[in-house]
Amino acid sequence: MLHLAWRMAAHRITALIAVACAVLGGAVMITGTGVLAESGLRSHLPPGRLGGADVVVAADQEYHTSGDLPLALSERAAIPTALVKQLAALPDVTDAVGDIGFPAALLDARGQVVPPAEDPRAAGHGWSSVKLLARPRVQGRPPAGVDEIAVAAGTGAKVGERIRVVANGRPAAPYRVSAVVDAPGAGVYFADGTALRLARRDVGSRASTVDLIGLRVAPGNEQQVAARVRDRLAATATATGWKVTTGTERGEAVAPGVGSARSLLILIAGSLGGIVLLITGFVVAGALGVTIAGQRRDLALMRAVGATPKQIRHLAAAQSTVVAAVTLVPGVALGYLLAGQFRQILADRGVLPEELPLTIGPVPALATLLLVGAAVQLSARCAAWRTSRMPATEAVAESRSEPRRLSPTRTLFGALLILAASVLSAAPLLSRSVVGASATSIAGIIAAIGLALCGPALVKHAGEAVVRRLRPGVAAPTWLAMSNVRAYSQRLSGVVTPLAMGVVFVLTYALTQTTVLAATSDDTRAGTLAQYEVSAPGLGGLPLNTVSGLRKVPGVRAAVPVGTTPVVWEYRQFGETTPEQDSAMVLTPDAGDVLDLKVRKGALGRLAGSTIAVSDEAARTQGAGLGKHVRLVLGDGSRVEAEVVAVYERSLGFGPVILSRGLTDGHTTTDLDPRVLVRTDGTPATGQRLTAFAASRSGLALATTAQGAGDKDTPPEVWINLAVIVVLLGYLLLSIANKLVAATAQRRAEIAALRLVGTTPRQIRAMMRREAAVIAAAGLASGLLLSALPLGLLGQGYLGHPWPAGPAWLLPAVVVTVALTSFLTVELPTRHALRTPPADALRTA
Repeated sequence: MLHLAWRMAAHRITALIAVACAVLGGAVMITGTGVLAESGLRSHLPPGRLGGADVVVAADQEYHTSGDLPLALSERAAIPTALVKQLAALPDVTDAVGDIGFPAALLDARGQVVPPAEDPRAAGHGWSSVKLLARPRVQGRPPAGVDEIAVAAGTGAKVGERIRVVANGRPAAPYRVSAVVDAPGAGVYFADGTALRLARRDVGSRASTVDLIGLRVAPGNEQQVAARVRDRLAATATATGWKVTTGTERGEAVAPGVGSARSLLILIAGSLGGIVLLITGFVVAGALGVTIAGQRRDLALMRAVGATPKQIRHLAAAQSTVVAAVTLVPGVALGYLLAGQFRQILADRGVLPEELPLTIGPVPALATLLLVGAAVQLSARCAAWRTSRMPATEAVAESRSEPRRLSPTRTLFGALLILAASVLSAAPLLSRSVVGASATSIAGIIAAIGLALCGPALVKHAGEAVVRRLRPGVAAPTWLAMSNVRAYSQRLSGVVTPLAMGVVFVLTYALTQTTVLAATSDDTRAGTLAQYEVSAPGLGGLPLNTVSGLRKVPGVRAAVPVGTTPVVWEYRQFGETTPEQDSAMVLTPDAGDVLDLKVRKGALGRLAGSTIAVSDEAARTQGAGLGKHVRLVLGDGSRVEAEVVAVYERSLGFGPVILSRGLTDGHTTTDLDPRVLVRTDGTPATGQRLTAFAASRSGLALATTAQGAGDKDTPPEVWINLAVIVVLLGYLLLSIANKLVAATAQRRAEIAALRLVGTTPRQIRAMMRREAAVIAAAGLASGLLLSALPLGLLGQGYLGHPWPAGPAWLLPAVVVTVALTSFLTVELPTRHALRTPPADALRTA
């Protein structure tokens, strides 16, 4: 059977190339998605500045949910200093170091910030933390006085040199470099007592605490010591708990929340997996459908000479498996390369840490072999099912024509799917949120699947209606083209449906992103009263006197600090506690001077103490109306209960929840303000004074709040979706083109017969061009119609008018691409077929 399958495949090279391209592209995308998923489960960040610690103890910086991925908590939670001595007394522990981190930045001779090697919010440490570095090479001596520091070798500073340092919001002060440290992740090191005072760990809510504890143990005893530490901590762990890590897991303790990068890879792989499998299965099934349709006569003749239905299906699956086996290996290899490129895109956009590597293992390749192999086997057997089940005489009779009666069940199911997609399209009118927007893309794909099911019936009825209305004197090529449309509706719908799916996919996915982005920009622009924003990205936070200094600048009417922090919202749904994580703004009671959130109930002026403001969408869906108390988990894992004191409308631009400054005090990595919004009298003179103010203070950056169109204003998830759209669109176009070429090449016998009865090559080319025009028009019309309702309702719900926002060139580009694909993939095979003498074509067909 395998030999016979190979012989049949050798005579259908053109058709099987379409199958090969479909399998190759599917293998590439499934493997790439699998690599991302495996990396999310198994990859680890390098230990960095904790490379010298064998065991690391830190707070558990994740919110754990039952049956779901943990949520990252990116604000550093502290642990008691007393624990350092307790762990140092354990057997086999040779040294225990309590590490603290705080904002610290070096200034060069011009007053510019020296780029730090780590997060500037935690670049400052005590000298004892040098013991946690991996094999540090120290030149000089440890800092002893309050005006001495040790710096990383990458800064270029020399021992004995004096350098100015901004530490934890204090004014820049001169320090003498007593040592230069050469090791991965080295930062700025102060004397331990000085670091304690600068980090404010001697007074206040964080007194007598450290960020983490690093243990150095006797060689070979890491796991035994880690077990003893866990036993020691078991009775004293807080609600969020403490986490003990060793080996490759130590990198997660370097900075809180970095574990979210691995969870993000899993989420990306999960969201891509569904659409990738759907499109791959659709394309592979379509390509095999065209291939098996071209072999119906061969299969029918085999039935006539005694082949059983099972043998026919096995033969169809065997030749498809031969083609898949040839293309799967390069497809898997290219999938690993694609995953690497995609990871680099995420790293360049700041979505993933640059240091997070991909895990390259055999699991994605094996999964690809199983999934694609199963898809090929199932699609081939389904394509050959009708021919294999028919009596031999009927199979031979039907081998040159399509079934006269189409499946009513298939048509009805397709119509129901289109109806369901239409209902789902109304989601943006009910929920102006990310969930409502995602329904638009899903609705488009569901409608495209419905079109694939009921497409043959629609094409057949449309072709019959057009033929009935043709004028008696219509040109022969036109009459032939429309007759082919009517008689071969399944063949035509098989190429129209992928084109329509490509149109739907591009328009809904791309315009959903641009529409939500436009609505978010509109919300932000309309709700921001301030004209300027002051930040200090290189300092880890604004110096302490920045806000008061800005308020004294002539022409400044308001200067209000604004921050952001992650928050997990716990609410009851279906009788269970459901968590939802968001990035929340942190505001003070005077936020109304620089922001207009379109408050509907309550007032932002009440944002003090344990209070929050919520969007009207959150208030409606989660029962958090004015005066209600809600349970939250802050960014450091602390559980709090807060009262809702305001309900606002502009949730797209400012998020679903806003926290008061008092609620987050002591629960963020640093207490410094990350930025200040400044509202002025609008005169150029005030702008110049603000520019001079920022220039006079090292590390400050002044920018306008006007929304620009540059890359820096585009959220990283938009670039992720753009990369996905480009890859999937390329796969779709390649598969569609190969499918059209295969379908046209299989009509050699039909073209030869037309030539033998007197049709000229020019008339045949004209006929095929008219069919290509029908294919392009039908694909565009179907795709545009299926996209119109979801996108119109999306625009109405998000922008207030029934059309989406997006680049003006997108629709013309789609039209041109579909037209060129249709014409070129029909015209070129037709010209090639016309070069073969009719008699030879009929003999080899």
